Amino acid sequence: MLHSANKVAHPSAVRDKPKSGGVRGSSLRRLLRRAIETLCAGMVVLTLVGPVRAEERPTPDGALPLPAAEVPAPSSGAINPITGDPYIMLRGSVWRTKTGIVFLKTPIGLLTLSSKTTLKDLKASQEVHFWVHDRHSVVEVRKRTDGSLVHRFLSGPMTSGGDTPRTLRWWGPDGDQTVNVGTQEEQLTNHREGDPLTVEVDDTNTITGVHDLQFDLQVSQAPPAGSDVQLLLSGTVTKLKSNFVFVRTPVGLVMLNSKIGIPQVKVGQPLTLHIDHERVTVTLPPTKTATPRRNTSPMH
Repeated sequence: MLHSANKVAHPSAVRDKPKSGGVRGSSLRRLLRRAIETLCAGMVVLTLVGPVRAEERPTPDGALPLPAAEVPAPSSGAINPITGDPYIMLRGSVWRTKTGIVFLKTPIGLLTLSSKTTLKDLKASQEVHFWVHDRHSVVEVRKRTDGSLVHRFLSGPMTSGGDTPRTLRWWGPDGDQTVNVGTQEEQLTNHREGDPLTVEVDDTNTITGVHDLQFDLQVSQAPPAGSDVQLLLSGTVTKLKSNFVFVRTPVGLVMLNSKIGIPQVKVGQPLTLHIDHERVTVTLPPTKTATPRRNTSPMH
């Protein structure tokens, strides 16, 4: 009897083979998954640990950085020449304010404005233009951003407008100007021709208020180059203290720092200060030398 060469596998063995193959396959899949997770984790770690740099645009070849903006020096034609003594033309920025007092920084020192009825709303974003001519003064407060007018004060002797009713005349930086009384006629009834008066006017040169306004000037430094400054003041030395010389002028007491180029002076001595842009000149009148009297008595 011939025996078949083919062997029939045991049912249990047949079941075990695919089971062991499935175990090996699942193990490989787990190992592969772990390898992928490890690789991804490594990529994340490298991404987080690596330095963070902002993207920079390349600079074009030959390009140079823009220079800082410079304020051009005012041309001589843009500045009104001095036409009398006293004369002051200054521009200042608001430094500090108190009730009724405004401290302004100017190219030559501190300018102080004081009033009991106005100057209550000046801000650091504004600048002040200041003129003095003879007995007249003008104060303009303007916004730095666009130069628009905030306040304009005119001070000087009250002068009627002549043939034009309800008008007054004042000196201004551009010459004499006619001012309309507007609704302030009642406020002016107590003032007579020639009385000192300060009024506020609007863009149409119409009076909007009657005020009091005083100023105080300290010249503590020579102005930097290109400064828009004009000043001519004459007076008499009234006091010497430390490095300061106090001079009585037609516009009041002015304090000068001797470091601006003031020679040795004495109390009671006349003095003239002239500032033209950055140039400072101090003039003292020549001292008169007493001429010895000749003895005309006959000789014995």
